[in-house]
Amino acid sequence: MRIKSLLVAAALMAVVMPAGAKRIADHVILIGLDGWGAYSVERADMPRVKAEMERGSWTLAKRSVFPSSSAPNWASMFMGAGPELHCYTEWGSQTPEFPSRLIGDNGIFPTVFQIARRQMPQAEIGCLYEWDGIKHLVDTLSLSYHALAPDYEHNPELLADMAAEYIKTKKPVLAAICFDNPDHSGHTDGHDTPGYYATLAQLDVYVGRVIDALKEAGIYENTAIILTSDHGGIDKGHGGRTMMEMETPFIIFGMGVKKAGEFKESMMQYDVASTIACLLGLEQPQVWVGRPMKQVLETE
Repeated sequence: MRIKSLLVAAALMAVVMPAGAKRIADHVILIGLDGWGAYSVERADMPRVKAEMERGSWTLAKRSVFPSSSAPNWASMFMGAGPELHCYTEWGSQTPEFPSRLIGDNGIFPTVFQIARRQMPQAEIGCLYEWDGIKHLVDTLSLSYHALAPDYEHNPELLADMAAEYIKTKKPVLAAICFDNPDHSGHTDGHDTPGYYATLAQLDVYVGRVIDALKEAGIYENTAIILTSDHGGIDKGHGGRTMMEMETPFIIFGMGVKKAGEFKESMMQYDVASTIACLLGLEQPQVWVGRPMKQVLETE
């Protein structure tokens, strides 16, 4: 029985991208804004984000998985598959609610950080975050560095400062910077309210600070940058089946990315991990169901 289980696990870890896939970007930085609904982008006062949109490609119709809440969607974004496979199914899941289809390295379903570590053993790989729940979804043992920005309500600039210092010091090959707002504002002020849009305007400054750090580090021209979200919301909640809860922005620009503007092809949350893998020339596990958005990448 154990031999059979090992053979099944090996099959599921088999790659679905050809060996020696072309690397498109030297670095990939994902900046996530928790609770950033696609409905808000047009109205939001986010000049830095909108300027970067013009440099690359984007959709406002990337769909969340169910439920449209935090842990299932961050997990899907990092794990290249939906809750049916990774099995993180609740807002604050720290472990799967039922057995994951595959347990990869370090006792967790394969994440994009895990496959990057396996295929680029010496790479600097990091994750910085404001919501402590993120650490349960990324496979911290595959990371070179991970850190929580504490008490961000009283020190909202801290994560941007930490991320800027990390980027300038370590020049990571792959890093995720995960802000907990606008989700917190959505729960307190409500989604699609003046308070929510004020938070987006503030976050625009922090996003700009992270991007400026890439320039100061001398790696901006060699970096693909992704701006995205786990879910949107309505009223003071999320987790439902409305488009305001389910549709999230996906903005990508920088090295290896076409200046194609809005793209119309379908995109799901788990396609983010596959797109990162494609950018870095990583071979994708068979157990993933995500598809890279090759139509906006310089793959030739």
